[in-house]
Amino acid sequence: MKRRALFLLALSSFTPGCGYHPAGKANLLPADLRTLAIPAFVNQTQTYRIEQMLTTGVAEEFARRTPYRITSDAASADAVLHGAVLSSYTSPLTYDSKTGRAATVLVVVSMRVSLNDRLGHVLYQNPLYTFREQYQISQELSSFFEEDSPAFERLSRQFARSLVSNILEVF
Repeated sequence: MKRRALFLLALSSFTPGCGYHPAGKANLLPADLRTLAIPAFVNQTQTYRIEQMLTTGVAEEFARRTPYRITSDAASADAVLHGAVLSSYTSPLTYDSKTGRAATVLVVVSMRVSLNDRLGHVLYQNPLYTFREQYQISQELSSFFEEDSPAFERLSRQFARSLVSNILEVF
């Protein structure tokens, strides 16, 4: 009986795995990809600098999580990530009962992205990413601080983390 258990243990160590891997560990992009161009996203909205925040967030996330050299020059890259900010709007969520002013605001941004290799083959695309972020509005004029820009920055980081994960694991 002991021999049989040892045999089964030894046999199981030589059998191939099931193919599963921990989330965030797969990279399903081509092995020869070394340089990734991330030119500035296109802004089709009236929101000031939103495309800069999103582009910067994505470039920083790729640089942090991958070995790829990141550039803005599409001509010298193995693949190019194109992005467009399609819409951006804010909407009050809650109101102050005393003043009737908005107390909490929701920011919603929609984007389109595609990653193409140098031959133009689509490696990844998502025609409609939608991200939301909310922020509080100070009711005290003496301590008023415009919170929409930090909210867009938080949204940019959230979008970048999600996009890079989706591209690397081809979701």
